Amino acid sequence: MQVLRDAGCSDVDVLHITEIVGYYAYANRLADALGVPIEFWIDH
Repeated sequence: MQVLRDAGCSDVDVLHITEIVGYYAYANRLADALGVPIEFWIDH
């Protein structure tokens, strides 16, 4: 967290970054567990 503060991020910025990263990690794991196919543009 200190690295983010040194880069100029506030506590609220760190919270928002954490929420976004957590959401994408969750969504990707859920999609993987359900067998959602990778989109065409990602594979090429």
